[in-house]
Amino acid sequence: MTTTSEPAPQPRTSAPAAEHRTRFFDHRIPSLYAGRYIIGNRQILKDVDGADRTVDATPQPFDVVQPRFSFDPTGINARFPVPDAVGTYSQTLAHINLDAPGLPWARLLAEDQPGAVPWMALLLFREGELPDEDPDAVGLVKAGTVRELLDGDLGDGVVPVIDPQSMRPDEYDEQCATIRVPAELFDAVKPLPVEMGYLAHLREGGRPDATLFGADPEPDEGELNAVLVANRFPAATGGRHVVHLVSLEGHARYLTAPAPAEGVRLVSLASWSFTTEPDSGIGFGDLAQHLATTDGKTPRPADELRLRVPASGPANPAGPQKEALDRMAGGAVALPQRLESGERTLAFYRGPLTAQPAPELPDPSAGPEGRLDSAGEALIYLQQYGVFDTAYAAAFTIGRTLALADAEFRTALLEFRSAARTAARRLASHPDLASRAATALTARQVTAPLAYEAFDRLLTAGDSEDGYGRGGSARLVQALDQAGSQLRSGRRRTAARTRRSPGDVRAVLTQPGVAGLLTQAAAAEFDKVTGWLNALRRLELLDLSHLVPDSRALPSESIRFAYVDATWVRAAVDGALSVGVGHALDADLNALAIGGGPVPKCAVLINSSLVPNWPTTIVTAYTGPDVVEPVRDAVFGTETRLILFPEVIDRFELAEPPRGLCFGIGDIGTIELREITGDRIGHPMGEFPQPAGFARFLRPGGRDVLNLDGPGDALLPALSSAHGLAGGQRVSSAQFALQMINAPQAQTFSRP
Repeated sequence: MTTTSEPAPQPRTSAPAAEHRTRFFDHRIPSLYAGRYIIGNRQILKDVDGADRTVDATPQPFDVVQPRFSFDPTGINARFPVPDAVGTYSQTLAHINLDAPGLPWARLLAEDQPGAVPWMALLLFREGELPDEDPDAVGLVKAGTVRELLDGDLGDGVVPVIDPQSMRPDEYDEQCATIRVPAELFDAVKPLPVEMGYLAHLREGGRPDATLFGADPEPDEGELNAVLVANRFPAATGGRHVVHLVSLEGHARYLTAPAPAEGVRLVSLASWSFTTEPDSGIGFGDLAQHLATTDGKTPRPADELRLRVPASGPANPAGPQKEALDRMAGGAVALPQRLESGERTLAFYRGPLTAQPAPELPDPSAGPEGRLDSAGEALIYLQQYGVFDTAYAAAFTIGRTLALADAEFRTALLEFRSAARTAARRLASHPDLASRAATALTARQVTAPLAYEAFDRLLTAGDSEDGYGRGGSARLVQALDQAGSQLRSGRRRTAARTRRSPGDVRAVLTQPGVAGLLTQAAAAEFDKVTGWLNALRRLELLDLSHLVPDSRALPSESIRFAYVDATWVRAAVDGALSVGVGHALDADLNALAIGGGPVPKCAVLINSSLVPNWPTTIVTAYTGPDVVEPVRDAVFGTETRLILFPEVIDRFELAEPPRGLCFGIGDIGTIELREITGDRIGHPMGEFPQPAGFARFLRPGGRDVLNLDGPGDALLPALSSAHGLAGGQRVSSAQFALQMINAPQAQTFSRP
């Protein structure tokens, strides 16, 4: 296995297949803004002398009513982070989703501002930044009527300047919530008017069959929502944060000029708080990238991703050195060994997972019909070097030990063999039964006592009358009448028994249908045996030390790929079935349980803090274009994850768990550029910026506020340039939202 090198193996943003489509639109500018209007009706008539005569009708006032100082909280569709959430959000921009799609553009921010600039914005504050009313950032506000606000009775801070002619009489008595923002803080976090247009957009969800903009250009009105995004990241050091959806109407002059010394009092239309945990600086993307690369860019070599202990040797090894290095390259480790005679030596050992495809078990070590009967048969002696390879012998011993330790399996195995032996001997003693095994014979006919079976037939046979008009009961009477005097007097008749040789019994097992019939002799016990053995084939009964005999093969923060040695697993199965074998027939019956489920062919082992910190990480494996489903996915301890696959995979992907649609940057300080035109809108284009590092797009002052279009290195011009826009062209607000989606990240590994 090696990491993908084209494009560069940095974590790429990706998401699971969507069940619906999502589109973004720039804004919803109304045909008539919220406010007070008068309809004037004037008619000009011609007088009899030809002069114009003007007739003015009574003016008709009307109001376009939209929320201004408060709105119904049920109109909030979603918020992120969710209220009172606790998590690591230092790379996420908070946002709010409103049911009313046109609300942010329902009124002008100021007469000199274009309609694309919303009159509201989402501001984020940290603990201690609002000392007057909400020092703990829990969402406290100063409430009162609109009249009290405009009269300055709700506390310090310059109040919004609202034209009295635009106020309806009933608006003065409305309740509103306000916050005072200190001047220095307001100047640090306030968005510029040109930036406000990029921090608001429309989102539409729709049918999954309408994925192309050209196929369905008009938005679905029933699926539209307005979205406002904050321009500030939560603190990396963690702590409580509060988010306010504020009205900037009447404060537009302070967006481009310094705020007054006493600060500003803003109307808070909605608010919520959340807690972000300290950011260690290591996220999913960082960890996944470290698994795949040595320095964030250079893919780890394939040999480093195989499950084996690193070993160094001469450039051109030969003889014993080459033998040892080759075995270690396959995943074996050298361990001390004590022989039965007492001598101490060295031996090679490995578990079922190998760094290279394992060779077949040597024929001399296999017993009759390829079955191992003892651990000694599986020892491989390297005569030239005087050492053993104990892998298969250890597998046999492990399987036998596991079986002996499991009383339920051990009992089921012995009971199955007992029932199967009885059935096999009956078939050997009654050739007529054996000949019917492949057709109509049932398990009960070879397990129940034959006398019971004969008596049952005597009672039930002849349900229809025979040629003499007699049924089953009449035949029983006839049988008793014809019995001899000894039987009628109660004395038993004795007959010489003929004992058949064991060879005859073993020969029965080769007849058609007999094997399947014997497995039904004790069906429940047989199912327990095969189920247990299948679990062993899936390595479920082995602990991590069996799979990784040396921790250096799987160090901390590493991923390793391995083959599964089917011969090792078969040796362990043979060891488990060796329990309680008393003679050759028992060994033959073991063969009935060997043909269970398949053995996995490859494995992925991850030893990383990804395992406990992202327990729902999505893993996907491919063979060519096809997805391969794992046969087992298990966690050892807290940080080691094992995934087994039924075939050797070509590609493996680790994907961050989905977290809903949100905005922000990735763990390595980049975003994923996405196509903004054509029929591939949203398709990934690569990481931005290069080199990684989003700090260049933050305002000075250390408050983690985005510099979208202010002085210095601004994000909007850089994004527009990255998309090849020239001549003063800019990405739109919808296109900006598409770039800032903080989708789950993924890391791909490919087999060379």
